[in-house]
Amino acid sequence: MNMNIGDNIRKIRIAKKLSQKEVIMNANIDTAQYSRIESNKTEPSLTTIEKITKALGVSLSELFEEKEKEILTTNSGMRAITERMLQIESLSEEESNAICIILDAFISKKKLKDTLEKFLQDIK
Repeated sequence: MNMNIGDNIRKIRIAKKLSQKEVIMNANIDTAQYSRIESNKTEPSLTTIEKITKALGVSLSELFEEKEKEILTTNSGMRAITERMLQIESLSEEESNAICIILDAFISKKKLKDTLEKFLQDIK
């Protein structure tokens, strides 16, 4: 079964009988942003994922359980990343936030690079 992170978030939220508003308030994130995440219209940053897991009262491994199974069976390169993500739970909040900031920077850099490459192709 192919599940997106938003599907897992919604499944857990419903199982815990929480409203979207409760999760949004406890995670201290924007309502529209949460709605886009849960409806799979956007992928959340790791910082946002951490906030949502705390609001839901679950671990990262519980949130990624279905995703992890799918990744581990399809891509050995992603296996190492998934294993490390699960180990983040054992770090202090400060350490885990630092990792999230670094990963967000790499992701932003990649998106910017892709956007610039597309722009350069469009003007040629």
